[in-house]
Amino acid sequence: MHHIPKPIGTRICIIRHGETEWNVEKRIQGHTDVPLNEVGRAQALAMAFNAAHQRFHAVYSSDLVRAVETAQVLAQREDLAVTLLPQLRERHYGLFQGITADEGAALYPAAYAHYVARDLNYDFETGESLRRFAERVADGIDWLVRHHRGQTIAAVSHGGVLDVVYRRATGRPLSTPRDFVIPNCALNWFHFDGQGWHLDAWADRHYLHEVLTESPE
Repeated sequence: MHHIPKPIGTRICIIRHGETEWNVEKRIQGHTDVPLNEVGRAQALAMAFNAAHQRFHAVYSSDLVRAVETAQVLAQREDLAVTLLPQLRERHYGLFQGITADEGAALYPAAYAHYVARDLNYDFETGESLRRFAERVADGIDWLVRHHRGQTIAAVSHGGVLDVVYRRATGRPLSTPRDFVIPNCALNWFHFDGQGWHLDAWADRHYLHEVLTESPE
């Protein structure tokens, strides 16, 4: 059992949803509602079993089905209902939704250049800019902290959301390349003490070694 730091302010365990077929195919999902695949459901069960030694005051989820399905497995073990929080949705990737990054490079080379450069203001024409997405995520996290002061809660979300929270908690700018992994169904622990966001434990997935397969956002 991994040691989890003692409560300081509000503790939030943020969990990326289980694997989907689009993860396997390396398709960018964004707001597209893709359900978990068989591996994803197994990951969710393993995650919920591992998290059972924690007591959560509440379980939240993005309103996209891949997150809701993952959250429901955890909530059932906790005998809690899942509360949907749309601010925890993945970024809207506009014209990149439903295609792979390689397809994006071929079909929309200018858009792909913005994507690779992590341009804060580019919105994929019909999507969200990285700057606006990060502001939405921060609003959602701040709402959770205000409503659960001093409590421990779980929130099931997405790779892009965890990217934003990790960077905020470790002082890394949004524009730098990602040099950290965001595995499906790993436990990521943060605390919020009124002064800022702090990372306590990242990518705890020791329980997934039997079912884990690597996959992109």
